[in-house]
Amino acid sequence: MTQAELRLCSLLLREHFGEIVERIGGHLVRTGGQSLGAIAAATGLLLAQVKKGLCVLIHHNLVRFQVQKRGVVEYEARCGRVLRILRYPRYIYTAKSLYGDTGELLVEELLLNGKMTMSNLVRKVADRLTETMEDGKTMDYADVSATFVRLADTHFVQRCPLVPEAPETPQVPPPPAPTLVVNEKDMYVVPRLNLVGKGKRRRSCEEEMGEHKAKKQKQEEGDSAEPPPDDGIYWQVNIDRFHQHFRDQSIVSAVANRMDQTSSEIVRTMLRMSEVTTSSGAPYTHPLSSNEIFRALPAGYNIGKQVLDQYLTLLADDPLEFVGKSGDSGGGMYTVNLHKALASLATATLESIVEERFGSRCARIFRLLLRKKHLEQKQVEDFAMIPAKEAKDMLYKMLSENFVSLQEIPKTPDHAPSRTFYLYTVNVLSSARMLLHRCYKSVANLMERRQHETKENKRLLEKSQRVEAILASMQATGAEEVQLQEIEEMITAPERQQLESLKRNVNKIDASENQVDETIFVLESFIESTMRKP
Repeated sequence: MTQAELRLCSLLLREHFGEIVERIGGHLVRTGGQSLGAIAAATGLLLAQVKKGLCVLIHHNLVRFQVQKRGVVEYEARCGRVLRILRYPRYIYTAKSLYGDTGELLVEELLLNGKMTMSNLVRKVADRLTETMEDGKTMDYADVSATFVRLADTHFVQRCPLVPEAPETPQVPPPPAPTLVVNEKDMYVVPRLNLVGKGKRRRSCEEEMGEHKAKKQKQEEGDSAEPPPDDGIYWQVNIDRFHQHFRDQSIVSAVANRMDQTSSEIVRTMLRMSEVTTSSGAPYTHPLSSNEIFRALPAGYNIGKQVLDQYLTLLADDPLEFVGKSGDSGGGMYTVNLHKALASLATATLESIVEERFGSRCARIFRLLLRKKHLEQKQVEDFAMIPAKEAKDMLYKMLSENFVSLQEIPKTPDHAPSRTFYLYTVNVLSSARMLLHRCYKSVANLMERRQHETKENKRLLEKSQRVEAILASMQATGAEEVQLQEIEEMITAPERQQLESLKRNVNKIDASENQVDETIFVLESFIESTMRKP
């Protein structure tokens, strides 16, 4: 891992889990697999603190454990999974856009808690939704369960690996750590639960105390309540499925920009038909016949079979090759070339960055090198129609920033400059890696800037929170308008202006983080797809 990635991992862990967990996680990210004793010695923490910290990290799938040959359990950080914390807001927003408020809260709770049973999750989300409703209205458990089933059917949530049931043999000692197994068949099977009830609102302190005493008395009498039917079946968010959705959305958007809305809708239909059958790492989708695509098109699109065939032919003949033809049966078999699509998206990202950084003329040279592969300096000048001095400066500028590379081809073994060809080229993979490193660095800088802004205005933020709390309690008790106004005036006009400025700056930083993460996703997807390609 690069220094930028290590720094970003530490910042994310500190922000979401606190200092102790960050020290443990940061140490594992830097050093690799370590035993419990080694972690405690290196971090200077108590053994109990290390155990609790590791429990939190394992529960959130940020650390995995493995029994070594000598019987020692080693803990290893999942660095890629730690970096995914940055994308949590995007996962939650996607769930909201697909499944509404209920889907949003289901995914949010799973991300906040790492893993949960379905019964606990449904109750918690129903309670949260009831809190936001008008008085007298409540959220039914059955409605929340239905949304959860839809999330599982579309593979956005999945079961966690389980400890296999082993026969009890007193002669054989248990292993130092369990080996978790995943049953592929049951990964998305929702247990049959008869959850009857409605969400509850929060009660006042006195009511809660009374309820707590009643519960305690009941436990003392003897708690004979049975565990829920789904006890031990835990669920987690399927991050790969969300990434597949993001990739599909990017491809559809690219087709819409290049061609038209109808073409993008055809590609969207092809991707939707393949989303569960095609694995997230596959270079192509499964072949689909023209007749199948025609039947699966949305009802609102009144295009005939002949028009669809023309669009499919147009998509297959396009130089970008997002859609490819793989056979003639069933009116023609078509696939979406996912690797080519990701390569085109990454290349477009690189072109855009070159244009923003160095100007339109450099972008012209960059696109020329992408198209022609290898060119000498004189050829670049002629093809790009740029004066020799300017072309030379631009090429050297991009070369120094690692956007283009120089390849030497000697005519003779002595590599004499007069008898050597110097060819400029663009290595898209290495440029994407370099840019990805810079993106990680940018996100880490943005996070540090946000923390600095918040720290600088800490006193003012605390004062604002106190005033808001007083206002809320007074409004609940039915205070007069004059009294409320007096409380509001505790924050002066300059302080209010400062708060507005802080809010504006933090919102800008948050938006910038999300935009950089979109670029990170495109570059990461392209690099992974290229590395997997045989």
